[in-house]
Amino acid sequence: MDSTDAPQIIEHIHKSLNFTPYETKFVPCSARFVCLGISPKAKGILAIHEMSAGSLNTIGEYVLPHGIKCATFGASPIEDRHLAFGDYGGQLSISDLENPSKPIFNVQAHTSIINACDGLGGQQVGFGAPEIVTGGRDGCVRVWDPRTQEPVLSLEPEEGQSARDCWTVAFGNSYNDDERCVCAGYDNGDVKLFDLRTNSLRYETNVSNGVTNIEFDRPDIEMNKMVVTTLESKFRAFDLRTQHADDGFAWLSERAHKSTVWLAKHLPQNRDIFMTGGGNGGFNLYKYHYPTSRVGEHKKDKAPVGVVGSVELLNSRVISTQPIVSFDWSPDREGLGVCSCLDQSLRVFIVTKLNKY
Repeated sequence: MDSTDAPQIIEHIHKSLNFTPYETKFVPCSARFVCLGISPKAKGILAIHEMSAGSLNTIGEYVLPHGIKCATFGASPIEDRHLAFGDYGGQLSISDLENPSKPIFNVQAHTSIINACDGLGGQQVGFGAPEIVTGGRDGCVRVWDPRTQEPVLSLEPEEGQSARDCWTVAFGNSYNDDERCVCAGYDNGDVKLFDLRTNSLRYETNVSNGVTNIEFDRPDIEMNKMVVTTLESKFRAFDLRTQHADDGFAWLSERAHKSTVWLAKHLPQNRDIFMTGGGNGGFNLYKYHYPTSRVGEHKKDKAPVGVVGSVELLNSRVISTQPIVSFDWSPDREGLGVCSCLDQSLRVFIVTKLNKY
């Protein structure tokens, strides 16, 4: 890795917190972001910060009944900017940032902690109904429409089987008003891709280690590729354009951070660049390179089979002694990002030279 002409990861703002943060999200079309987590008294904290002249101003901090584990702006129109979040009590709430303590939608989504959520359909870019998918410790994956109190879809463990923690969920393949899929990752390494149009399991595999994060490079296009991060310092990149009946999707595996890879986030302005955050408190910035041809011929049955590309490490930087548990790119400013670490800190970063890639 030659880092002399590579993108530089520059810390812009550093702020200490008095609670443990689990999620940070930029508020669309603004210089603000939200930070959510849990206080020492096990209460939920929702803090709204605004960047101003190289510093952070806290413009609102709200205490909620239960610690907050995950959040998304994805299921509301961009002009509303409603925040959906899941908490330790298993409740899914949607709030207006003007008054987060009084949710405009609230439902008991799971019997215990909601580990992850994702939203789609409410933004200006995207298709279909506004929906939120949640994954919980009870092993269930549920899809919610804010216009009704009942789940649109509930994927539950078979009766008699022990429930595996669902650690992460993501929407994808929503390129028209009919198509949409959900990918879920579990603590035993299972990755399951559900097709919501046909109401069927489209693909499943096991990546050998607990799945900490799944992200499609774009949720609102025909499935292109996705990154799956796991324990034991590994992540996999899947090419999703061609699925073989037996072998499934083509993929590559890469080692990173020498510890758990907690997350992978694709750059909104360039879907081939993504950042990973590790348990060592480090960032790795990667670029995905497509192969010459993305479709090959299977050796046995001559059917079309996907061909995976390669990933290039552009730069890396260790910024903390504790794991990076959340990271979000600004949808409005290329290279601007915010992260939170388990050392109870917030950091705003600028990544330079991304326009060259």
